[in-house]
Amino acid sequence: MIFEVDEGIATVTINRPERLNAMGGPTYQALSEAWVRIRDDVDIRAAVITGAGERSFTAGADLKSFVGSPGDLSEFWMTQKDQLLNKGLEVHKPVVAAVNGYCMGGGVTLLLATDLRVAASHATFALSEVKRGLLPANGGTQRVLEQLPHPIAMEMLLLGEPINAETALRWGLINKVVPISDLLPTATDYARRLAALPPLAVQACKELAIRARDMDRPSGLRLEETMLRMLKFTDDAAEGIAAFTERRDPVWRGR
Repeated sequence: MIFEVDEGIATVTINRPERLNAMGGPTYQALSEAWVRIRDDVDIRAAVITGAGERSFTAGADLKSFVGSPGDLSEFWMTQKDQLLNKGLEVHKPVVAAVNGYCMGGGVTLLLATDLRVAASHATFALSEVKRGLLPANGGTQRVLEQLPHPIAMEMLLLGEPINAETALRWGLINKVVPISDLLPTATDYARRLAALPPLAVQACKELAIRARDMDRPSGLRLEETMLRMLKFTDDAAEGIAAFTERRDPVWRGR
């Protein structure tokens, strides 16, 4: 795992190119630590997740280390251990995915937990677990029905067949398709634009959008009003009005 921070942007790179960036136990643990740092470091305002090399974002779980290993049943109830972005860890800072090739199984599951998504033109996507006698865990069976039309989501989930980048774009799974040479610059540009915005407002918008999936409309509207009331009395809100009035660029402090 490679973790870099530059000007408020954290870039996380899954670094197992010899295994198509497949994720085993150590990789999942490193990812968990990376997401926690992104969540807790106030100087980080946006993140980019990608894979090393040009062949693969991630081929998903390393099945050789996963299948047939019973593990300790007590771990089943350790629901907060080594939490991941797609497993329930709440990271309200925006996350941009840069898909540089194969995005298979757990790669799609991870993708579904990000906010903005850029793919190289040769990228391939599949929820392929069903073909291995498994299912896309860590939210795969949950988020795909939220984010894609029902028949499209069920096609991906039940058939497990791959789709190319243009199809993923047409279905709304990703935001942009670009040449591989433009992939990381495009994703980083998204992250820079996000990091340049008032962080409290950005995080509030993301949290409300995510929680809205599980709330009735009156409760969602009430939570929205509550957060707006809090934001109205922040230094950033005052700075936004002052900068607009004075015709200058605002300086956001996240408070």
